[in-house]
Amino acid sequence: MMTALTGTPGTGKTTIAELLTARGMQVVYQKETMGPYILEHDAERDTDIIDEEAWVDAFVPVEGIIEGHLTHLLPADRVVVLRCRPDILAARLRARGYGEEKVQENAEAEALDCIFVEALEVHPETHIMVIDTTEQNPEVTADAIEAFIRGDAPHHLAVADWSEYLGRRV
Repeated sequence: MMTALTGTPGTGKTTIAELLTARGMQVVYQKETMGPYILEHDAERDTDIIDEEAWVDAFVPVEGIIEGHLTHLLPADRVVVLRCRPDILAARLRARGYGEEKVQENAEAEALDCIFVEALEVHPETHIMVIDTTEQNPEVTADAIEAFIRGDAPHHLAVADWSEYLGRRV
């Protein structure tokens, strides 16, 4: 069984993946699988442009968890979408050294539920769990994910309304 652990940059994917690895779960990182699908680097936005369709078509499912902000596009058995309130997300990204334009772009994507909506376009809602990491302890998040993977926790689609953050700098 493959579980996609996805979310906007800064929502906690890597932190949670590291916790799950420490608990003995197999985790593969999206960036380890994308090399041949990088078309170019957009220096202005400081991001790689990926041929997402070719990556998805060629991807060989893994047993365990695949972590990354595009993994919801893959044919996963379960999808966990991590969320974070846009102002907190922006602070996390600034602390990483992201440029202000990239911070705002990601905060807006989070306010618009972009990854969650894309996940719903690819997967049945019963295969998706949404977790708000804004104020949640990473251990609690990892516990919830493990329970969802085992089938001991139901899917959960509750999404906060963060539309108030649209069109304003956070």
